[in-house]
Amino acid sequence: MDCPHKVGNDAIIMFNIFSKSPNDQMMLLVGLGNPGKKYEKNRHNIGFMAIDAFADEYGFPSFRGKFQGALSEKKINDKKVILLKPLTYMNESGQSVQAAVKFYKLSPDQVHVFHDELDLEPAKVRFKTGGGNAGHNGLKSIQKHLSTPDFHRIRMGIGHPGHKDRVHGYVLSDFAKADQNWLEKELQGLSKHLPLLLDGNTEEYMSKVALNINSQG
Repeated sequence: MDCPHKVGNDAIIMFNIFSKSPNDQMMLLVGLGNPGKKYEKNRHNIGFMAIDAFADEYGFPSFRGKFQGALSEKKINDKKVILLKPLTYMNESGQSVQAAVKFYKLSPDQVHVFHDELDLEPAKVRFKTGGGNAGHNGLKSIQKHLSTPDFHRIRMGIGHPGHKDRVHGYVLSDFAKADQNWLEKELQGLSKHLPLLLDGNTEEYMSKVALNINSQG
């Protein structure tokens, strides 16, 4: 990747990260959320929930503190998968992601971010590469610290409370009991079919996850 046009230290840092050849058999999966028991069941923490579901499904080692986050690594189908939950609080998530990207010499194409999405209805999941951040502070921070929007996002719908003044309280509230059924099936689907994402089969991955969410029982 070309050095970003942005001048100053950030541009120098990003040139050092992205000018090196990436390891194609490596993937960084980032879940966004806030650290601490107070936040763990919040709508804003659905990204953390996805990462925890992956760790459980594939028997990842216990998370350890690294890159201002909680990190675990394991091979899945000959690909090294790095799970990362930034522990900087949402607004500074990019610090943790940038440190991991630099250490592992990754390209933006090897970064997948799982996050809550107000503009999608609950139980809807969409894949997106690049583009805007829709006001999501975690995405804003990652884009700032990587000096590019060209990383992958898995947008996990939580719905909108109806008015912008209610957004802060809504995302920092726990999922309702009525949400538990679809939430469990969504996390199960994201985990069960993860190898499709790792192989680049994003359309099939999204299709399989949707089928799992809409399954009976």
